[in-house]
Amino acid sequence: MGFQAPLHQLSDYLAWTTSGRIQLPDFQRGYKWEDERIRQLLITILRGHPLGVVMLLQTGNDQIRFKPRPIEGVTLPPGSTPDYLLLDGQQRLTSLTQALTGDGVVATEDSRGKKMDRTYYIHIDTALAGEDRIDDAVISVRSDRTLRSNFDKVIDLDLRTDDKERSSGYFPVRLLFTDEGFSWLMQLENREQSIAFQSQILQTARTYKIPAIQLDTSTSKAAVATVFEKVNTGGLPLNVFELLTATFAGDREYYDTYGSDFRLNDDWRETQQKLAPYSVLSAVENTDFLQAVTMLTTLRRNRDDHSGRPPAVSAKREDVLKLELNDYLTYRDPLREAFIWASTFLADQYIFDTKFLPYPKQLVPLAAIKVVLGKDADLISVRDRLAQWFWCGILGELYGSAIESRFVRDLEQVPAWALGKTGSIPKTVQDASFVESRLHSLRTRNAAAYKGVYALLLAHGARDWMNDQAFNKVQYVDLSVDIHHIFPQRWCNTNNIDDERRESIVNKTPLSAVTNRTIGGVAPSSYLKVIERKAQISPDRLNTLLATHLADAGAMREDNFDHFFILRRNALVGVIEKALGKSVQRDVDSGTLSESLNQFDPENTAVAADQDDWEER
Repeated sequence: MGFQAPLHQLSDYLAWTTSGRIQLPDFQRGYKWEDERIRQLLITILRGHPLGVVMLLQTGNDQIRFKPRPIEGVTLPPGSTPDYLLLDGQQRLTSLTQALTGDGVVATEDSRGKKMDRTYYIHIDTALAGEDRIDDAVISVRSDRTLRSNFDKVIDLDLRTDDKERSSGYFPVRLLFTDEGFSWLMQLENREQSIAFQSQILQTARTYKIPAIQLDTSTSKAAVATVFEKVNTGGLPLNVFELLTATFAGDREYYDTYGSDFRLNDDWRETQQKLAPYSVLSAVENTDFLQAVTMLTTLRRNRDDHSGRPPAVSAKREDVLKLELNDYLTYRDPLREAFIWASTFLADQYIFDTKFLPYPKQLVPLAAIKVVLGKDADLISVRDRLAQWFWCGILGELYGSAIESRFVRDLEQVPAWALGKTGSIPKTVQDASFVESRLHSLRTRNAAAYKGVYALLLAHGARDWMNDQAFNKVQYVDLSVDIHHIFPQRWCNTNNIDDERRESIVNKTPLSAVTNRTIGGVAPSSYLKVIERKAQISPDRLNTLLATHLADAGAMREDNFDHFFILRRNALVGVIEKALGKSVQRDVDSGTLSESLNQFDPENTAVAADQDDWEER
């Protein structure tokens, strides 16, 4: 990447933006600056103070064919081609172009975001009083060149003609860089005032310079993105989707074939519409989709290469930026289908909405793996292994950082393992571990493993205590299921139960909204009787329903929180071990657990087998 750092006069920038020599790349967001920011920008220039640098990218780079568009407010003849694309400084140059050229009307907004058109003036006497008075001298008025009050009924300042401007002593900033500005000043009655304004104000503005960083034609897309993020002032971070939107729009082969530009934004909206019926996919972002495309593209290139040094499979930003439009179109439809398939896979794991989706980003490798596996992904043995990999990622909490490298390893390792073609276990499955005491610290849905345990409880067969309905996808929505305390918070506080255990996932379970309201804040021994009366069921049947939640009915009916907690923690460990396909590390006092288990009546709950298994170990 080569660059220069010249100084250009503001008058040159205005000439270039209005002629189309400088245009915007299509990925730049729309113009949006408040009225007061524009006024302060003009004050900075009139004082001769620096306003920062702008960044320009020279066009003609075969690797970067961004679709250009004019500076907002500028109308260009069709086919106008720029010499430079404006990467940084859009808001400033757009403000100055609109305020200082043409009719001087700027499409802006007030501090509350209300849209309005404004034009700007300099009060001559105030400006000539010294640099420290420039702030007071610059004013903003309506686009009809008036200031009004009393709900716009009263005109306080009327500048609607040149004579009214001069008689009021206000110079229009739209004339700062025009010959008309000199003519306007020459008609002032006060000759000395006219000369002073020309020398002190006009001269400062007309000699004002702005430094530029000009990137040459050797600059890559990755460099554009990196540099933009480092120096972009007052803007939002640029993401790869916006860069590729502009790149794909400039694809010549597509244009020659279809007679129009490819609009990635429109295509992504179509993808969103296809995913919209599946609420659990609402967290999928456009950059997630591009990462999946990139992994599949680089995987194909890796496998097709016979040079002995194949390119790496990647999900990194710089490789996303290397995507060609044909790469995207190759995998777009298979990935759309794969993400929809992933929603079914998640439903099988009893994950129905984004609120309880442990790692939304895990959908990226899942969808890519599905594309590689094709129809084989639905084979029973393959799906079982995919589920093990999925739960290892969640319960091992492996997708919280450095996820791009894990994405790649998953795509490279999981398909062959799932098909039984290799005995090599994927690293995500190897790395996954869980310790018993982690259940104590899983207290909010901010933790992926918390959401995971919740889903495992649903999958284990948890049924609602009032309705005796399984929490499948339909009932989950109809019953307004969420996670709630088993020993209510109020009861725990009254009985001095420590916060750690009270808020732990061990003391929480999925319940319908109706059941949770029935529970209230009283002791389990009390609310279980209320449930029996309202649901008109026997204690034995309710005990069976409690067991589907791995909750010991005996401990609950005796309000024995300690006993309940130990038994349920142990039962949850058994469910976690089954999902992981490996043992969980026990790091809680086993003596206390054994003592409690010896007091446990196995005929009172469905978790007895799990506890017997644990005692044998």
